[in-house]
Amino acid sequence: MKNTRAIVHMDLDTFFVSCERLLDSKLNNKPVLIGGTSDRGVVASCSYEARGFGIHSAMPMRLAKQLCPEAIILRGNSGIYSKYSNLVTDVIKDSVPLYEKTSVDEFYIDLTGTDRFFGCHQLASELRTRIIKETGLPISFGLSVNKTVSKIATGEAKPNNQIQIIKGDEKPFLSPLSVRKIPMVGEVTYRSLCDLGIKQIKTIQKMPMEMMAKVFGKNGLGIWKKANGIDNSPVVQYTERKSISTERTFDKDTTDVKKLEGIITAMAENLIYQLRRGNKLTACITFKIRYSDFQTYILQKKIPYSSSDHKILPVVMELYKRLYQRRLLVRLVGVRYSHLVEGGQQIDLFEDCDKIINLYQAMDKMRERYGDRAVIKASGMGAKSIKNSSIVNYHRSRSINVL
Repeated sequence: MKNTRAIVHMDLDTFFVSCERLLDSKLNNKPVLIGGTSDRGVVASCSYEARGFGIHSAMPMRLAKQLCPEAIILRGNSGIYSKYSNLVTDVIKDSVPLYEKTSVDEFYIDLTGTDRFFGCHQLASELRTRIIKETGLPISFGLSVNKTVSKIATGEAKPNNQIQIIKGDEKPFLSPLSVRKIPMVGEVTYRSLCDLGIKQIKTIQKMPMEMMAKVFGKNGLGIWKKANGIDNSPVVQYTERKSISTERTFDKDTTDVKKLEGIITAMAENLIYQLRRGNKLTACITFKIRYSDFQTYILQKKIPYSSSDHKILPVVMELYKRLYQRRLLVRLVGVRYSHLVEGGQQIDLFEDCDKIINLYQAMDKMRERYGDRAVIKASGMGAKSIKNSSIVNYHRSRSINVL
């Protein structure tokens, strides 16, 4: 007999704010905003007290200040948030057989089959208690037979609580909720649904699947399934070895520094675009250089999670300058970003003003329309072609490792 799936979704409550409160208890019970501190900045995270004033993430900081003048505004520290994210990951890794880290503060855990030993709800509850005890961070979870229902349940459990949806209760649980709570329903789709008079999930549950598909296409079919609590997607084992990389072997070995730096810049910039296009963040930068005598050197550096040019490019160039010491002819250079997690630009919101964010979005739209190299730095103009990059498992070749 096949086991009933038991999928847990865990989400750290107002993660950035919670980290700041661990460092300064004076922030407890106060409206706190984290993000760009200038009027051009945006809100990356806000406390529940601030949400009571209508503030939400990605809102312009100027508007947030108007809504809540007494709010405490903090710049944020991505290094601190990465550290606490890793602490929580270590606790989960040590406690469960299969987990998926989908962002710096969000996890899926597959406990299928463990109920015969301990009980899935008990195991999840004990894990949540352990995370709170060992990290000091509040965390909520939803437990059900699939990812969608568990994620929605977590939202209903917050703040700092837990909910279990028993098999067979998925549709009654979802029924009264707003369609906005369906994971794949964004602001545009939500407005379209509201225009059709569809505001609660129960309305979609009563509609024929074909009708949703006819109105919204393939996306409509996905929405209908989620509204009915149908989701067979698996929990994919999280591994920090997942990476995106590219290498360039020269037709003729070179010592032309300007050429080298131009190609490295173009390679690094292209990979950063691939990160953003794949909604990924990296926490580890690796640079590789191979000389004409085939001696290979590799150096890496961990960074706070990012997918921003102005955060990653300087690190790549720093590693290159630290490695390029032999002044021999260079045969190959390579760049790799690893320790990838889902997250888009969320982690960068508290560091970047809306001008920077809008610039990246505009650049990426041009690349999507006209090709990866439609927009590049002037220093990278000399790189005629960059090999396609892909998500790969990185295997180190015979090399002299200077980590």
